[in-house]
Amino acid sequence: MRALLRALLAVVGVLGLVMVAAVIYVTTFFDPNDLKPRLIQVVRDQSGLELALEGPLSWSFYPRLGVSVSEAEAWLPEQALEEAPFVAFSQAEVSLAFTPLLRGMIAIEGLTLDGMRLNLERDAEGRGNWETLLERLDGEEAAERVLAPAAAGLAPGDAGMAVALNIASVQLRDGRVSFEDRQQALHLYAEALQVTGTQVNPSRAFPLRGGFTLRTYPEDHQAQDAPLYTSEVGFDGRVRLGLGDGRYQLENASLTTRTELAELEGHRQRVDLSLAELVAEPALGRYRAEGGRLELGLSHPELGKTELPLSFAFVADADLGAQEVMLRELQLEGPDGLRLSGNLTASELFEAPQYTGQVSLAPLSLRPWLSRFDVLPETRDDNVFTDVALTSPLRGDPSRLELTNLTLVLDGATFTGRLGGQLDGSALGFDLQGDRFDLDRYLPAETVPEAQAALPGVAPAHAEDDEAGALSLEWLQGLDLDGQLSLGQLEAFALELDEVRLVLAGEGQRHRLERLEARLYDGTLEASGGLDQRETPVRWSLTPRLERVRVAPVYEALLEETSPLRGRLNLEGELTTRGDRIERWPNHLNGRLALDIEDGAMLDVNVSRQMCELVATLEGEQSQRQWSDETRFERAQAGLVIRDGVVHNEDLDIAVPGIVLGGQGELNLVTRRFDYAARAHFVDTADAACSVNPRLERVPLPVRCVGSLDEASGDWCRFDRQAFRDAVAGLVRDEAADRVSREVERRLDDATQGLEERLGEGAGEELRDTLRGLFD
Repeated sequence: MRALLRALLAVVGVLGLVMVAAVIYVTTFFDPNDLKPRLIQVVRDQSGLELALEGPLSWSFYPRLGVSVSEAEAWLPEQALEEAPFVAFSQAEVSLAFTPLLRGMIAIEGLTLDGMRLNLERDAEGRGNWETLLERLDGEEAAERVLAPAAAGLAPGDAGMAVALNIASVQLRDGRVSFEDRQQALHLYAEALQVTGTQVNPSRAFPLRGGFTLRTYPEDHQAQDAPLYTSEVGFDGRVRLGLGDGRYQLENASLTTRTELAELEGHRQRVDLSLAELVAEPALGRYRAEGGRLELGLSHPELGKTELPLSFAFVADADLGAQEVMLRELQLEGPDGLRLSGNLTASELFEAPQYTGQVSLAPLSLRPWLSRFDVLPETRDDNVFTDVALTSPLRGDPSRLELTNLTLVLDGATFTGRLGGQLDGSALGFDLQGDRFDLDRYLPAETVPEAQAALPGVAPAHAEDDEAGALSLEWLQGLDLDGQLSLGQLEAFALELDEVRLVLAGEGQRHRLERLEARLYDGTLEASGGLDQRETPVRWSLTPRLERVRVAPVYEALLEETSPLRGRLNLEGELTTRGDRIERWPNHLNGRLALDIEDGAMLDVNVSRQMCELVATLEGEQSQRQWSDETRFERAQAGLVIRDGVVHNEDLDIAVPGIVLGGQGELNLVTRRFDYAARAHFVDTADAACSVNPRLERVPLPVRCVGSLDEASGDWCRFDRQAFRDAVAGLVRDEAADRVSREVERRLDDATQGLEERLGEGAGEELRDTLRGLFD
């Protein structure tokens, strides 16, 4: 842009100087027909432009001397004359103050350029058609070359007339600039270009103001196509050209724009830039901006009826020779308490750009901002994201940002460490340490009313149909993930974990929980898992391992009911499920689990008491023992197989002193209903709860448990009388068969004794074995 402005100023300057030379020549020789060839030759020699003057030349003598040129066109040296001219204008006029001429000085009273048309182009390699002209023009030296021939023609000798470059008024009216950028595939039109300057002087600051309408089109647009966007641009300030020392300066400058995008008709974007001072030294590649402030007004249908105001203050220094830019005293402010401050230094601008700096976000609520941009997630707690603040050094390059020593406060939780990633969202890495975090507050809200969830079939049907509360997973697709998180405390899925260590990795559509380690209710938790989005619905996997975890708090946290068990749980297995909704996970849960409970007991039920009282009843006695309200067991083991949310078990093994309990059944995790058949056997042990007839040791005592986890546990299980009667009947049949077998044996012994006497010893035994085989 700087080169483009230089080109524009150079063209205007050369044309102005040519007009000065024209005035001098006209006022000396009064022959406009002789002036045209001279003007054409001067422009050709000094700039390389090929000038065509189609309109008449005219001049005035009093009260000021002036000359005007109409219908002028100029082509670049490499242009064919059949092409559109590089620059053209409808009329140019230069007037000289009369009084200074009497003192031997040339003072330009006014310079006016009407209807200028400038055609700029940049090819696919990034070279502009104006660059050839810039190479021919060299600021002050070029001005001297232009003025010298004209001044020399006025007065022979050494001096000539002095030229005072103090133009009382410069006006550019109704200009039009066309810029075709093949590198960016854009075509820009600046129309209704107006520029006004007063007391224009190369050594002192002078006021300058202007404005134009900018329309932007795609490169291959048609004449009837609507522009991509239209901007009204205005400029006002004081300018010091610094032609002598090469130091250009803007003071109290302001640039205003009002932009309307084609797809957002009726919504205008406001950008206002103000600068207390801007100093440019192009020859040295140095630039400095003081007191910069950028005021933005963003308008969009999704942002509401009023615009979103933002304010950005800065101080900037640039040294292009050192390839360095520094932005200091940065301050971004906006509604809802937004205050972001910091500084930034960019280096190696033209080779391998990179930056370092510092950023600080004052405490604010993110909820209005997330809601404003329609990215506020549905959470169980409406008070999350209400207290957010951060501070950190930063570094990166045009594609990557890294917060190297982050301190982040999120709703009372504090995180420190490193956080970084690709700006296009393709990579994320972190190594963070936190004091505590409640994940449940950020999970999607429950969508099934509690009363309805207890009804069989309602919860799964609702979960399948209702898409509210789905986890947002699209951002993970294509993401390279490498992260570690350590937390002092974590609450997740109602469980309280301590000393948490989390390691994540992944790429593309597959992401992995490499390791999860934590203390869980006086035990340990280890897990690994994964997320595979290549499948639809998405597939989750988990390999958990628990050691000596207290059962009661886990049960109460997950089911929100008083636990019927206590003890230390050991568990390992493999699980998979599908879906992007937590409520839907039980529907598709599959896998296996192996568990055992140490130092355990069943609460609010005493199996030993019930069985011993049953035995006493069968034997016509009463139990006189005092019993506890729980059943302690020596071991409790089970293997679980899960198919589509239904847990199956066939190998329950619980050992109570003097009793062994086994069973089989199933639990539906979706409906929370279960049906389980348990069988208790008396065994002869030293610590048996009661003495039992040996015959009863052969009889299983069945218990049937049917119900729902939402019901009181005391109503779950009952003695299965029918199964007990069947078992007793089986025992009777077995004993009857045993008595028959013994009677047959006795008779065989009597019958074969006489046979042995007649046939010899051993014959009776052989016959007896043969007959026994018939009865076995």
